[in-house]
Amino acid sequence: MATVYILKDLNDKIYVGSTTNIERRISEHERGHTATTRRLNDPKIAWKQDFPTLEQARKIERKIKKWKSRKMIELLINGTISI
Repeated sequence: MATVYILKDLNDKIYVGSTTNIERRISEHERGHTATTRRLNDPKIAWKQDFPTLEQARKIERKIKKWKSRKMIELLINGTISI
């Protein structure tokens, strides 16, 4: 199983990612292991969804990133829209 997730920090900065081990990946983010999330201030999971395979999860991750629209991502986080 794989998970697509959205992190949001105290300054409302957003990061979209996918993984097969969400607990490990969040721990890596918290330790500053990932350069792109090192700039986040106390990131928390704002949204996540599981998929059967990592391939499917990566496809959805790319779809969300291609939106390039904070409004669309916020609608996803709030449950107004779904994938």
